Amino acid sequence: MHIPDGFLNVATVATTYAVSAGGVANAVRIANKKLGEKQVPLMGVLAAFIFAAQMLNFPVAGGTSGHLIGAALAAILLGPWASVLIMSCVLIAQSLIFQDGGLLALGANIFNMGIVASFGAYYIYRLTQSLLGDNRRGKLIGGFTAAWGSVLLASIACAVELAISGASPLTVVLPVMAGIHAFIGIGEGLITMAVVSLVLATRADLMRLQKI
Repeated sequence: MHIPDGFLNVATVATTYAVSAGGVANAVRIANKKLGEKQVPLMGVLAAFIFAAQMLNFPVAGGTSGHLIGAALAAILLGPWASVLIMSCVLIAQSLIFQDGGLLALGANIFNMGIVASFGAYYIYRLTQSLLGDNRRGKLIGGFTAAWGSVLLASIACAVELAISGASPLTVVLPVMAGIHAFIGIGEGLITMAVVSLVLATRADLMRLQKI
């Protein structure tokens, strides 16, 4: 759901840049304070995995593109602030190297796929665990639900930004973006659940590293 340049008005570009810059700055501060030796290498591995996964995308209405996001997996394993950093690095690299998402729209893309997706996934995961219990079943279902919800929330944020900017009416872009990404979210949910299952079987200690 990368937004290219030319689709957002000046006010939306400025607002999303300001919010994203503040979010990334706070993420750096919190990461420096809370992340330990186990988390730093995992951040690099997750960034590489998400970078590769996001390169597989396809066009969606309104000039945007659809693909897996990956923020849920990062948020589940490392917490939302670390996920914001990972997603920001991935999105900046994609914008500068592959022109996947515009430079002017970078603030909006980081806000949607970095901040909204990361925190949405984290809190959905925590809510699911509180309902189902902190066990394997709760973690697997939580992983699926968090991933699906993060994709849907990010697509809704993207649709609202396009509508506010006058690129497409909300009644057109919202159903298209949300509808398509609801299906994409199922795929992301299944992938996230599979990775969580693998982590539980091989390195269950990584599931206890989440930081808020």
